[in-house]
Amino acid sequence: MREQLGSTDGIADAAEGERVLRRISRRLMPLLFVLYLLAYVDRQNVSYAKLEMVDALGLSEAAYGLGASLFFLGYFLFEAPSNMILARVGARVWFARILGTWGLITVALGFTRDATMFYVLRFLLGAAEAGFFPGVLFVLTLWYPQARRAQMVGWFMIASAVANAVGSLIGGALLELGGLWGLAGWQWIFVATGLPAVLMTPVVLLMLPSRPADARFLTDADKAWLARTLAAEPAQVVEGSAWRAMVNPDVLRLAALYFAMPLGAYGLSYWLPTIVRGFGASNIQNGMLNVVPWICVGLALWFVPRHAARRGGSRWHIVGPMLIAAAALMGSVVLPGVAVKFACLCLAAAAVFAGQPMFWSVPQRLLTGAHAAAGLAAINSIGNLGGFVAQNAVPAVRDATGSNLAPMALLSVALALSAAGFFLLLPRLDRSRAA
Repeated sequence: MREQLGSTDGIADAAEGERVLRRISRRLMPLLFVLYLLAYVDRQNVSYAKLEMVDALGLSEAAYGLGASLFFLGYFLFEAPSNMILARVGARVWFARILGTWGLITVALGFTRDATMFYVLRFLLGAAEAGFFPGVLFVLTLWYPQARRAQMVGWFMIASAVANAVGSLIGGALLELGGLWGLAGWQWIFVATGLPAVLMTPVVLLMLPSRPADARFLTDADKAWLARTLAAEPAQVVEGSAWRAMVNPDVLRLAALYFAMPLGAYGLSYWLPTIVRGFGASNIQNGMLNVVPWICVGLALWFVPRHAARRGGSRWHIVGPMLIAAAALMGSVVLPGVAVKFACLCLAAAAVFAGQPMFWSVPQRLLTGAHAAAGLAAINSIGNLGGFVAQNAVPAVRDATGSNLAPMALLSVALALSAAGFFLLLPRLDRSRAA
């Protein structure tokens, strides 16, 4: 009788949990999705502005790449402090601050007059946006149990695919507005992509709860279930200050291996418009063709986390996509035919992003609370230096060799080596956590 009652109570608790999580997802995820969409449009607008801005400011490809990449330096320096402030003041106020400042700086980029101003504003943009992505990852640890986080990260990251697709359409179209109101096409790109972030700032202040305890859409019973569920989950214990999580050996290993993912993603997204233009596409055609790879990314981010949730996540959900991306990047250069090359670029884009939701579930299982805020920021800030390298090394290698093969080989080798590292590290982390 007691066994039957316990079984019934377990089913009832599971049903209650599903109801609570659905309610959270309906209220939280659409807003986070829109914010990340704006963030990613803001990040990739520089790749379309590049098509005119290089000549307008008299920059070389390498000099423009340096300016674009200074975003990641500012991001690296300010990300961990930003996430620690988020853990203290809550998501509502801090996300609103991030959103408003990055929007204003993006608009200011539209009025860049020389290389120095471009460099300074790109650095400030990285500092302003620092903490948003790892901040969302930390926020998800407050709202979802471990078993759901990879899927939620996947849904959240689909915004990056939508943003790149939208950015591809509007990037080419905005270039055609050159001359309207005295602004060049590249200026319209920055102004039009910065204003929505500014306008969304009061929306965040009104709609985003700082913590589950502040959520008006949850009942006291809902909050109690969530707190009880999260408290029962195991996590690695890090002694002392939350800042010590940043030098935790496992955190540093994950950061080093994650480096290749932004390297591949930003190396590809930064050069994709330039590569497609090499096929003979006009600005509008370029934008329309660049929608296709990001549709593939969205499908991959939907499918891989769902597959992992149904079958049980394994290291192959991280390693497999990275190896596929490495092979596809090389195929986009060495295989004959424009259609085949473009298909390889689509596959590479999907694969580079597909493993990231499962990757981020790993540190979210290891750390909790303020330690999770610091650890996630450390991994993302160190790893995102891959974006800095991508926007400097890729154009430098391209300028030095005069071909697309060498820069794509650089990205491919980095992804393959990182995949091998994950293959060896992840089983050890699982054994350590189980112990």
